Amino acid sequence: MLASTTRIGLGFSRKNLIQASRSLSFIKTIPQPPGHIIGTVNDAYVPPKPNKLHGSIHWTAERIAVLGMTPLIIAPFITGTSPLDGAMAGLLLYHCYAGFQSCIIDYIPRRVYGSLHYAAMYLLAFGSAVSAYGIYKIENEEKDGVWGVLKKLWAA
Repeated sequence: MLASTTRIGLGFSRKNLIQASRSLSFIKTIPQPPGHIIGTVNDAYVPPKPNKLHGSIHWTAERIAVLGMTPLIIAPFITGTSPLDGAMAGLLLYHCYAGFQSCIIDYIPRRVYGSLHYAAMYLLAFGSAVSAYGIYKIENEEKDGVWGVLKKLWAA
């Protein structure tokens, strides 16, 4: 009984915090088995089929994007403008997309949140498409593209 009402700081007890978190939980999750164990402890483990590309292709693509962005981001500082401004903006957009996708996969897993995972992935794809259209418009309508917009913001 003493452990369930232990004070945690700022006058809150563990029991009160657990009750508050349960009452404020408005996100419906898929019920998980205790300990996330499916079957019994005596069942044999069935590993997934090995796939050399699973995970490594994403990591490699992200590293290639970062290595490609480095000279494209440094070039305008040396030359004053960049003819490859659109490539830099596109690689930066892909880099952001891949990073947010990893966050969604890690923190909104399909196994636990079900349709909310798909909604988050859809919103990410939609936001990235809108951003790509914005990059297209900036590159076609501004004098120096994205770099020109950044120079104007810096001067303001």
